[in-house]
Amino acid sequence: MCGIFGHIGPISKQLAAHCTDILAHRGPDGSGLWQGEGITLGHRRLSILDLSDQGRQPMSYAGGRYWISYNGEIYNFLEIRTDLEKRGHRFHSESDTEVILAAYTEWREECLLKFNGMWALAIWDDREKTLFLSRDRFGKKPLFYAMLPSGFAFASEMKALFPLLSEVRPNVLLIKDTRRIFQYERSEECLIEGIKRFPAGHYGWWKEGKLALHRWWCTLDHLQEVPSRYEEQVEQFRSLVVDACRLRMRSDVPIGTALSGGLDSSSTISVMAHLGRGEKLRRFSEDWQHAFVACFPGTPLDESHYARMVTDHLGIEATFLSIDPLKAIDHLYDYLYLFEEIYITSPIPFMLTYGAMHKQGVKVTLDGHGSDELFGGYPSNHINALVDAGLNIAKVKMILDTYYDSYPRDSAQFRLLPRGLLWFLWHGRRMAKKVLQHSPKSGVDNTHYHWHKFDALNKTLYSAVHENVLPTLLRNYDRYSMANGVEIRMPFMDHRIVTLAFSLPWTSKIRKGFSKAIVRDAVSPYMPREVAYRKSKIGFNSPIVDWMKGPLKSFFLDIINSGSFKSSDLIDPKLVAEKINQVIKNPNSTFSMGERAWTHISPYLWEQSVIKRKHLTG
Repeated sequence: MCGIFGHIGPISKQLAAHCTDILAHRGPDGSGLWQGEGITLGHRRLSILDLSDQGRQPMSYAGGRYWISYNGEIYNFLEIRTDLEKRGHRFHSESDTEVILAAYTEWREECLLKFNGMWALAIWDDREKTLFLSRDRFGKKPLFYAMLPSGFAFASEMKALFPLLSEVRPNVLLIKDTRRIFQYERSEECLIEGIKRFPAGHYGWWKEGKLALHRWWCTLDHLQEVPSRYEEQVEQFRSLVVDACRLRMRSDVPIGTALSGGLDSSSTISVMAHLGRGEKLRRFSEDWQHAFVACFPGTPLDESHYARMVTDHLGIEATFLSIDPLKAIDHLYDYLYLFEEIYITSPIPFMLTYGAMHKQGVKVTLDGHGSDELFGGYPSNHINALVDAGLNIAKVKMILDTYYDSYPRDSAQFRLLPRGLLWFLWHGRRMAKKVLQHSPKSGVDNTHYHWHKFDALNKTLYSAVHENVLPTLLRNYDRYSMANGVEIRMPFMDHRIVTLAFSLPWTSKIRKGFSKAIVRDAVSPYMPREVAYRKSKIGFNSPIVDWMKGPLKSFFLDIINSGSFKSSDLIDPKLVAEKINQVIKNPNSTFSMGERAWTHISPYLWEQSVIKRKHLTG
């Protein structure tokens, strides 16, 4: 896990080093720079596999013909290495980077299909003078590029390209359209003019001054026949989850997890514990017993009670972090600079959690991201399944019960749709399809043969995974963790699990009154039953309503009364002030109101942190 930079065309070593070092937070363990004829590759290293100098990048192969700068992890690199050794390849390091280079020389772009992992990589062929770029299947690792008068440049984050731009100009139309917060990550469009996003699941060739992109991964091309019996589906899923965690526990440094107390993070650490007590495997980290729990005392988002149940059950210690926004607010603009995007909630809890990991020497964390989007964890997904229930009254009732049981009953901050309205929408299913958008049209795959075979729930989830929600969350967690020099690995995002998820019918996901049924039934043997079958869902988030009304009240009031706020071109100051005041003054403020208030003020905060580089403490 690292930060990469590259430039084709003339560039001074000093400028290239400066651009690379802007990514130092992603790779605090070392830096490297290589310049060839017309090419410069930079790298910031976070040492996880092969901590020796043999694992440094940029790395060369085949007598210096190929050079790579790479960000990510290939979890099955040992298996690929064994195959390559049988084909005559010899290795000088214990890194996955050298395996990528050898695989590329052996199979060219076909090597990507052999990789189980996450990556953004650049391989330069010094003989052919061509550049090969690639990004992993689902875009867990970022890659940006820019066509410049001086040539072509790419980097892990936009800010590393800023020194090459004649002017850093915000993409005003995109930034002001807060309705697109969950839309733009899957597009090439960025918040900075002149910078584009390299698409997930694609590779590209830079030849003779042009970049040609090719899509190499479509989940719908890899669906499989699943057992008809649900019990067999559970066994198949359990086997995959265990193996996905096994591969992701390969590390030469300590690993841990961000434990919220919810099903997904609890599943991850529970499977890790199961593996940790079993047969010791090669490159398997035995130092995994590190759980970090973000606590929000006195707010509806505090799940530390459930997290403690998990750690007590597993017999491991945990670090419980009481998230105090007042201790972090002075660093907010620095956090947002590192984050460099806009979103619907504060980065404070996430930055503090992964920052605590780094301070305690944990460089790798296995987290539960992706399960909600793949298996129907959000209550809004449950409503979409009403179309699939058809005229079956029992299934309709089961879906509605699942929806209502997913919300905490003891908090007025969470508002549910009236049960009577949902019954009405079910009876008027044609209207429901329009009102609830039961049949979303995937932006890239709605003409695919398998798309038309999907039930309504899986269409909704496919769009969430590939088009809107999950691409945004994957981006967010990359920034939160890498801002602190920590790598997140996501077992649920193993491509084998993703393809299985979309091969399953909706009845394997919402079943007997439970969301994510197959996940619960598969991992329940490893964890407390009270957590595995707990119905209410909260999620890891910021208690923004409580903060706006309490410790951060003066912070937000000072902002909306400031001259820079009132003169900002990226917001409607009156509207934003109104949203903030509604949360602060309304005794019945809801969580959704808090999210909307943050969403509307985020363009201003982004402008101050990214464009104007304001520091509260500076």
